[in-house]
Amino acid sequence: MKNNIIFLARLFLTTILVLLSVVTAVFFLIHLVPGDPVLTILGENAGLKEIDGLRQELGLHLPIYEQWFNYVTNVISFDFGESFYYHLPVAPIIFERFLSTLLLAATSFLVAMAVGIPLGIVAALRYRQSWDGFATLLALLGVSVPNFVLGPLLILCFSVQFQLLPIGSKEGLMSLVLPSLTLGLSFAAILTRMSRASVLDVLNEAFVTTARAKGISEFRVVFHHILRNAFLPILTTLGLQIGVLLGGAVITEAIFSWPGLGSLLVDSIDRRDYQMLQACVLVVSFTYVGINTLTDALYCFLDPRIRKSA
Repeated sequence: MKNNIIFLARLFLTTILVLLSVVTAVFFLIHLVPGDPVLTILGENAGLKEIDGLRQELGLHLPIYEQWFNYVTNVISFDFGESFYYHLPVAPIIFERFLSTLLLAATSFLVAMAVGIPLGIVAALRYRQSWDGFATLLALLGVSVPNFVLGPLLILCFSVQFQLLPIGSKEGLMSLVLPSLTLGLSFAAILTRMSRASVLDVLNEAFVTTARAKGISEFRVVFHHILRNAFLPILTTLGLQIGVLLGGAVITEAIFSWPGLGSLLVDSIDRRDYQMLQACVLVVSFTYVGINTLTDALYCFLDPRIRKSA
């Protein structure tokens, strides 16, 4: 019990430091982006009085360290300010778009799980047979073909040629199929390779040989002994790749006109909407850090050796 508390405390403090570093990095990087948000809002022909008034209203006249402190304080209270472009609070817009991105990421995650893990397990159990070669080839293709190539190919095939699936933005569940496949299949390729490697590492262990020598059924050997011990590296890959799914959604959302956080982030860059851009980057970063922290905690509780050595 004591080891659990110490481990969770260390993990919590590390997460807080990482999040503070992310907030600081986002703040200073955004301020290095060329362009003046005040001129973007008022236009190039605005007078000096209007420019100075808006700059004071936005707090941009303060020293940089005061702007940073105010920004960190606002982030802690979930106040991301007001959008320069929409003239509305950022938080409700971010929340609505983030739900769309989560929906896309969740369905892509299910696609990857349904394809990648079973394919990797079968490839390992049929090592150096036709199934292994087939799975390895598919995984290689999935890793090699980027989203901005796979997406248009799926559109040409299923929307233009056969007219089976819609291309447009969020128009029902069918419009979710192609973007989910675009994101999920590349993730499935990584899962296939990791599952295959993890199962192969466990297959020749002494406890597997002993279980088979005792006459235990092959089904129980695979699911109770092999997969139970091979799942830890797969779990780590799952946790890391969820964050990658959120990042990869930027390109996929642009291809399929999906109204998510990725497309909002790209639009905010074009509009010099600093408040919205900062919020988009922070939400993606916080989600990524949170998922990785949860994965670390789950990984260590599943493997007591890691917890004791932490």
